[in-house]
Amino acid sequence: MPVTLLGAGEIRALAADLDVTPTKKLGQNFVVDANTVRKIVQVARVASGDRVVEVGPGLGSLTLAILEAGASVTAVEIDHRLAERLPATAAAHGVEPASLTVVDADALRVTDLPGDPTVLVANLPYNISVPVLLHFLEHFPAIERGVVMVQAEVGERLAAPPGSKIYGAPSVKAAWYGRWRLAGTVSRQVFWPVPNVDSVLVAFERDTEARGTEDERRRTFQIVDAAFQQRRKMLRQALSGVFGGSSATASETLERAGVAPTARGEELAIEDFVRVARVI
Repeated sequence: MPVTLLGAGEIRALAADLDVTPTKKLGQNFVVDANTVRKIVQVARVASGDRVVEVGPGLGSLTLAILEAGASVTAVEIDHRLAERLPATAAAHGVEPASLTVVDADALRVTDLPGDPTVLVANLPYNISVPVLLHFLEHFPAIERGVVMVQAEVGERLAAPPGSKIYGAPSVKAAWYGRWRLAGTVSRQVFWPVPNVDSVLVAFERDTEARGTEDERRRTFQIVDAAFQQRRKMLRQALSGVFGGSSATASETLERAGVAPTARGEELAIEDFVRVARVI
């Protein structure tokens, strides 16, 4: 029995049956277009046998598209009503029970998942998209690649290169884990309710070799945060707080790392920040 997808009418009926009203607090905007969820799955290169983790499956429209491709899904859902209903919805659409595991939990608190998923595919709530991505990449090293649908502004920032006006702390922290690219735009009209922001698809590939140790990651992220909290200032000033308020010590450390003390955070690539962290 082939897996079938949800239609717009069925999505609204499911929501009514569960007394679910999409809320801004949880960033809920349900995708009601089958072509869009299939596009996400295609861009993510989901294939039969893949182990996929999905954050915020909601009523299951994207979940079913992933399962249609022959993958298994671990779905992490914070809304208890949605988490409880999802297996029944999947079964009604031809999904074998063993193919879907639902984790009823806050994604930002999950540190263990069954099946060691290797692909992340999600329509991420706009208000927590970056924290969720960084959390999953930190705690689940088996994740090799993925595609997420996020607010356009967030996606552009994640994929921004050094020197760009929108390059910032999220760009650098994401680059610690691998390569990111914009992979398509998404019409507002495919959502219910229709959001007042544009959305994009962002694809990532994790680097095959780890960039550094966990201690180095923490030090690097601390330096990144300091550099962009005062992004208009030169690094010798912006990082002085990391060195006990001494811009002279900051200058000396930056020079030892091969970074100009007069540079600004937006000019540095992830490799530059890592060198500074290692000198410290």
